[in-house]
Amino acid sequence: MTKFEALGLDQPLLDAISDLGFESPSEVQEKSIPILLGQETDLVALAQTGTGKTAAFGFPMIQKIDVDSRTTQGLILSPTRELCLQITNELKLYSKYLKGLNVVSIYGGASITEQARQIKRGAQIVVATPGRMKDMIGRGMVDISKIDYCVLDEADEMLNMGFFEDIKDILSNTPQEKFTWLFSATMPKEVATIAKKFMHKPVEITVGTVNAGASTVQHEYYVVGGRDRYAALKRLADANPGIFSVVFCRTKRDTQRVAEKLIEDGYNAGALHGDLSQNQRDLVMNSFRKKQVQMLVATDVAARGIDVDDVTHVINYQLPDEIETYTHRSGRTGRAGKSGISMVIVSRSEIRKIKSIESKIKQEFIQKQIPDGIEICEIQLYHLANKIKDTKVNQEIESYLPAINDVLDGIDREELIKKIFSVEFTQFYNYYSKTKDLNTSESGKDRGESKGGEKGEIPSEGSVRYFINVGERDGYDWMSLKDFLRDTLNVEKEDIFNVDTKDSFSFFNSDAHLAEFILQTFTEFKLEGRFINVEISTKPGSGGGGKGGKKRSGRKGGGRKGGNSSFKGGIKGGGRGGNKGGFGKKGGKKRSGFY
Repeated sequence: MTKFEALGLDQPLLDAISDLGFESPSEVQEKSIPILLGQETDLVALAQTGTGKTAAFGFPMIQKIDVDSRTTQGLILSPTRELCLQITNELKLYSKYLKGLNVVSIYGGASITEQARQIKRGAQIVVATPGRMKDMIGRGMVDISKIDYCVLDEADEMLNMGFFEDIKDILSNTPQEKFTWLFSATMPKEVATIAKKFMHKPVEITVGTVNAGASTVQHEYYVVGGRDRYAALKRLADANPGIFSVVFCRTKRDTQRVAEKLIEDGYNAGALHGDLSQNQRDLVMNSFRKKQVQMLVATDVAARGIDVDDVTHVINYQLPDEIETYTHRSGRTGRAGKSGISMVIVSRSEIRKIKSIESKIKQEFIQKQIPDGIEICEIQLYHLANKIKDTKVNQEIESYLPAINDVLDGIDREELIKKIFSVEFTQFYNYYSKTKDLNTSESGKDRGESKGGEKGEIPSEGSVRYFINVGERDGYDWMSLKDFLRDTLNVEKEDIFNVDTKDSFSFFNSDAHLAEFILQTFTEFKLEGRFINVEISTKPGSGGGGKGGKKRSGRKGGGRKGGNSSFKGGIKGGGRGGNKGGFGKKGGKKRSGFY
């Protein structure tokens, strides 16, 4: 018996699960599905975004629906058009072996008459945004007076978006004897009010801690002067080539401004906010899902419903006013069991807010330093080296080699390498080599700073920064590398911190008293026949780019436009980004960039 079979699901659903490649249910699925299949009850489920909630309510609803009846029996309310469409698509995949089941989505920005026509043909399950659902009820285009099941998905987000009255009106048009399943990441008082008013003795389940952040997300903050916020954002992107991120701003105006500046500076960026038309939103989101946009700058309201599993970083360009909103922001990364990083750019006056968030999400923030210009140059240079090494040779170049060799005649190998790398490095170096330190006086006080002396010397106090020659291409992220180090050294998880994984190597910190033990452990240490080398880093900070290390900082991948992505034709105004993966066709504006 498979783990999904043990939950009580019928064979058609199990067949669909097999096709989808699901192997084990997530915690929220394991807790919810048996209750919803085995009992006729209301349910309140608190679980973070990205934990598999759609399947948790989708499988039981599909199994309970009478496909022979054309009556609308299930209603699912979700906060945004994107999430509405996503839920609809997932339910269709789950029910692919159930003939006669019809799932219809209704949302704003599309023809209301066409949506009404689809429902009239017979929709056993309707997935809707609150605004459009209320409109259609008012026009008599949909009948939800006989539904058996109602799901409020991302309930806290819907209420944060101002749908409280709409939801109350919609629920008042549903039968009293229906069963309501409420799924939410947090439990603000408005959600509790809805539960109390429209639900009867609901079963309550919690995955993780209420309002807590996901354990797969590392939380970091960077202290800078107010005028340096945008420069800090660019450096964090440059120090993490291959970044695929959502950047949060407070207002629509800031969102548009930051996105435009990023694009002008050569990043693959896009804006997502309420002033965009539905068509513009669709274009931006499609580009983001295809990773053509790698830095999506968004307001909190516009970003709700974004469900992309591979987001590597969430960057809080500005902190939100509500702590619950931070939980939603950070939940955009570290999804589906993957690790992620949530970065916060703050001024000194905002540091106290970090402490408030820590107590709410039950997780500690790591204070880090904005990487300096030389470190970023190292990162980009060694990323370029890795990229060249991994490039697949195009055999069509063979016929051009004699002429190329003639041009390069007389240049030895070492000189040729210098010239190749200088094509990219010189412009980048010229831009970054004289830039100032963006860190405020507060930002060097975290435990990531060691009090060591000369190169290779073991500090006697504080913490120590190490270089290790394994990274992402070896299958490690910050979470799995931390586990590897903890298990190898047989120390507590808290003894290893500030882990930064890069392309082919990484950095981590420990307290100084462990330094000698760590270095001894990794002397002549082999893993699967390969020597694993650990050294004390020559740059002992804890910055977003890993704070240097033995001149080989080639980390995670290439700048803003993203490590291996192709930008939309060239560099649009320069930027270090590069163009369609090549070495800077159009040259850069002040700097060119490698990835």
